[in-house]
Amino acid sequence: MSLSTKYNPAESESKWYQFWIENKLFNSQIDYNKEPYTVVIPPPNVTGVLHMGHMLNNTLQDVLVRKARMEGKNACWVPGTDHASIATETKVVAMLKEKGIDKKSLSREEFLKYAWEWKEKYGGIILEQLKKLGASCDWDRTKFTMDEDLSQAVTSVFIDLHKKGKIYRGIRMVNWDPQGKTALSDDEVIFREINSKLYYINYKIEGYSDHLTIATTRPETIMADVAICINPNDPRFQHLKGKKAIIPIINRSIPIIEDEYVDMEFGTGCLKITPAHDLNDYELGVKHKLEVIDILNDDGTLNDKAQILIGEDRFIARKKIAKLLTESGHLAKEEAYKSNVGHSERTNAVIEPKLSMQWFLKMEDLTKPALKAVMEDIIQLYPPKFKNMYRSWMENVRDWCISRQLWWGHQIPAYYLPNGEYVVAASREEALQIAHEKFGINYEVNDLRQEDDVLDTWFSSWLWPISVFDTDVFHTGEQNDELKYYYPTNDLVTAPEILFFWVARMIIAGYEYTGEKPFKNVYLTGIVRDKLGRKMSKSLGNSPDPLELIKQYGADGVRTGMLFSSPAGNDLPFDEKLVEQGRNFSNKIWNAFRLVKGWEIDSNILENENQAAFEWFENRLNEAIKEIEDHFSKFRISDALMATYKLVWDDFCSWYLEMIKPPYQQPVDLETYEKTIAFFEKILQLLHPFMPFITEELWQQIKYREVKEALIVSEWPKANDFDSKTIKNATHIFEVVSHIRNIRASKGISPKVAFDLTIHTDSKELYSSYETILKKLANLNGISFGQKVENAISFVIKSDEFFLPMAEKLDVDKERETLLKEIDYTKGFLKAVAKKLSNEKFVNSAPAQVVDAERKKEADAQAKIKTMEESLAKLG
Repeated sequence: MSLSTKYNPAESESKWYQFWIENKLFNSQIDYNKEPYTVVIPPPNVTGVLHMGHMLNNTLQDVLVRKARMEGKNACWVPGTDHASIATETKVVAMLKEKGIDKKSLSREEFLKYAWEWKEKYGGIILEQLKKLGASCDWDRTKFTMDEDLSQAVTSVFIDLHKKGKIYRGIRMVNWDPQGKTALSDDEVIFREINSKLYYINYKIEGYSDHLTIATTRPETIMADVAICINPNDPRFQHLKGKKAIIPIINRSIPIIEDEYVDMEFGTGCLKITPAHDLNDYELGVKHKLEVIDILNDDGTLNDKAQILIGEDRFIARKKIAKLLTESGHLAKEEAYKSNVGHSERTNAVIEPKLSMQWFLKMEDLTKPALKAVMEDIIQLYPPKFKNMYRSWMENVRDWCISRQLWWGHQIPAYYLPNGEYVVAASREEALQIAHEKFGINYEVNDLRQEDDVLDTWFSSWLWPISVFDTDVFHTGEQNDELKYYYPTNDLVTAPEILFFWVARMIIAGYEYTGEKPFKNVYLTGIVRDKLGRKMSKSLGNSPDPLELIKQYGADGVRTGMLFSSPAGNDLPFDEKLVEQGRNFSNKIWNAFRLVKGWEIDSNILENENQAAFEWFENRLNEAIKEIEDHFSKFRISDALMATYKLVWDDFCSWYLEMIKPPYQQPVDLETYEKTIAFFEKILQLLHPFMPFITEELWQQIKYREVKEALIVSEWPKANDFDSKTIKNATHIFEVVSHIRNIRASKGISPKVAFDLTIHTDSKELYSSYETILKKLANLNGISFGQKVENAISFVIKSDEFFLPMAEKLDVDKERETLLKEIDYTKGFLKAVAKKLSNEKFVNSAPAQVVDAERKKEADAQAKIKTMEESLAKLG
């Protein structure tokens, strides 16, 4: 089969992905003879399209899954999507608006019909895009969080937790999203520092000419004030105890109360209390039995209780109130102020604290097993620096507001009765039966009204590692065979920003419903940022289209480009040059294979001079495999790729192929060809998890293979013992070659001009054993051993000195200058090493091999300085 001169990613990607799918090489079934390796995808929003964060996250998962599959494990990667209540409802409402339809004009059933139509049309886009990336998911297992069985699981869990007394309904202060018109949990609120204003408002004291000045960022809420609070220990306000203040503009009197909660040093030392619109004020209101006046509608406009500016948006009202206060003489001053303001994670609207009747899940007891699991490394976080953040959240957890005022999602299985009570049940019929048993009243079906609210999206996705395998377990408590085999899953790859939204809650659900952790390891990726350090987003317009990148650079190029600088937990500073480097790597591998396949083989050549090359690369390959394995075991995926990259680009392409390739238009012996192909096959196996398409293409180009011999299911290379001395000696020879090549380049001498090399050394055996390689790579006529050579360029490596006789007289002054610079540099290096070795803490705490390596560096530098100073002396 002829190999084209240029690699065509698009052709290979479509061909081999189809091949893997058709032959069900991604599929997984229970096989008790194999160790399961299970990964569940963080289900992307059904509204979503592929972005750079998805690219990074799913590339990492695919690397782990493909490697596990090659290790002979029963790899099962479960894909799926999340129904994303707020995001999807927002999209559907916008779509209806374009058609001239107002959501309010529709019944719930009519709206949901449109929502399901939208989901069927757009919901599978992101999964199809993941296929372009090469994701080796078991697509037959694809799940959706609102599939019928997964929905039943959510209902079962709600009923169970309600029976256990963990779920309750009550009026509490919640985070309200005025744009989405729904409550949010604390975790769905993103705080951002914004430029604001502090308004200093004068409140008159009733019956006196005196006044109090209150500082607030929210003058639009003064109509909801129910008290002024002072610190009882503040001498400035002792005369105001028991008196009343007058709210400006609306002239309503409110009591002046005392509480040590007030910070005497902050602001003016007194607070206005607005229980309906501030969490701390609400708690003070409860403590002092104060009235609650809510002046805001669900959409953030002022309602009738505000008395003025009714129907105005809260931010417009703020400006108008400030103007009215100025006109009435009540605004003392304004000053610039920076404050942390909560924003909706989904709609970006500024959050309103709001008293609302909602459903809550008690978290305090549920979190204990989940906290212990991570703190004791039963579940390991990579990097472990996130453990402290996890602990802080779990130890300070608040009850989870699980209800959302939406129609798209899992409708809460609670049914209200005419007597004002409610029952929780899996169906309306079951609710009727429970109502009859509980209250002795035979209600009709139409007497029951199901709760309008749906459950928080995370209330379904926290069951994901369990529910994708077994949905009955939440109802029966009995695990099916799939759950017993595939659970707990192995590795979860996700973003740190959902460590609490999702990861912690999955751990909670795992212990609650299986008594077992849901996964063993959590790999937390960084955020993909642009060159300016900004998070990539559509709104900023700083994010490339991943599919366009794949089209331009190939999926393998993009995958490796994403991973070149993506250590766990650290942000990825994305630059398109990275994926360009990935594409160049693909081309390098392709051209290396073309070179080897282009050789003519002569079976009559019975001897070759490549044994030293074989021996070196065999040892170097095994060293690299051990290093790559170590990186994988520590979830250093980026480092594993870089170790593979260096093995291929530097060791195989730059050195090994140069060492063994035959002279121009000359044949190669059969042993050299077969050895090289065997090395190349191992390289393709190491590369496959990172670059699945080009590696499968070349694997199949080497020779015809049955489906069961495809690279995707071939055996992952195992590291054999290796000889470090052989690797070290070869590295030394490569350094000599590089010096000679650099001298040619600096002197403008053609690589075709052959040199004689004289070496002053105590290690003649080393150079003699690599003589053939040294002569070939450095283009030398011959190698001799001796003392100083007149009219020669010299250089020093460690304690050995090398002389290259020049046809023309040397510029002694220039050579002296070069030597002085090199001596100066080496002395600086020696000083740094000596400083490290003089540090007792380093010497006593660092591993012995690390300290030994530093001592060796010191000895080598000292020997090199001595030799260079001797050379300098010879120049006169």
